Parts: sequence; structure tokens; C-alpha cells
Amino acid sequence: MKITATLIAGLSVLEASPFIDDRGSFARLFCARELGEIISPRCIVQINLSRTSIRGAVRGLHYQRAPHAEMKLVSCLKGRVWDVAVDLRSGSQTYLQWHGEELSSLNRKTLVIPEGCAHGFQVLEPDSELLYLHTAFYEPSAEGGIRPTEPVLKLPWPLPIADLSVRDQNHPFLSFGFGGLHV
Repeated sequence: MKITATLIAGLSVLEASPFIDDRGSFARLFCARELGEIISPRCIVQINLSRTSIRGAVRGLHYQRAPHAEMKLVSCLKGRVWDVAVDLRSGSQTYLQWHGEELSSLNRKTLVIPEGCAHGFQVLEPDSELLYLHTAFYEPSAEGGIRPTEPVLKLPWPLPIADLSVRDQNHPFLSFGFGGLHV
């Protein structure tokens, strides 16, 4: 497993090295021993699967506030998405900076998103499926989000946004008096 750090502290890209033969392929997506420096002392407590049907749909940008903040490991099992993480940690050298990465069933990349970062994605192929590994349980009272169209972030979504939930449409804008986020 190849681990590549990004400019945002704690945000990494993992690349699985598959074994391929005439029957197909096998790839390890998670190994606590290999990822010990990134994961420890956390442990995976919840695994979620999402499926999004519409090409161009955007989900996010979501996060959980402390003390329920979570690290997420996000992989695309089917299809292709543009996955993005935004640093919301006030005091961070990369506050409000983002990193985007194409995740697909073919490239077998995983985005490791640390606590204090918002996460979202845009579907590039219909019926894309994402697998999420979480280090904290979902807590509705700690849930937060910012709009994926936030002007301060200038996120270059690869496609026109074709579908956005009512909840994601109603997240606050940072640029209209929201001030700094504390996650």
C-alpha cells in the first residue's frame, strides 16, 4: 500500500497495489499495521456504503464537531467520483484550503480525511458507490456542513451540479458572516 501525504496535515491518499491474474484481482483496502502511523490510536468503529445514481450529483460538504469529530477513509468501489476534503481547523496553516482527488474502482485510491475537515464528492459516473470507514460513531447533534457552492472555497466541481439535497443546499455560507468554524 502506497501512502502519499498532501499539503493538508493529516490528509493522505492511499493506493492499493492489486494482485492481478486471469481470474481477476485482489487488493487490500485497509491494514491497521500498515496504516498504524496514520490511524493510531484511533480504531474503525463504523463502516458505511453510499450509492449515488445521478452523474453530476454532489453530496457534502459534511463534518462532525468535537468531541464526535471523526477520521474517514473513503474508497470508491464502483464507478468514479471527484472527492474533496476542506480543512476547517481554525489555526491550521491550511485553514479553508481543499484537496480534491479522483477516486474510482479502477485506481483503487482511498482518501484519508482527518478530524476537522469537511468531506464531499461529485459523481462522475452513474451508480457510483463509496465505502466509508469511520473512527467515530455518527452523532446527529454534532453534524455540520457547508455548501458545496461556497464562494470562498472556489471548488472547481468537474461537472455542473445536477443534484443536491435540500439539506446540503441549506448549509450556511462561510462568506456571509459565519466567521471561523470550530469543528
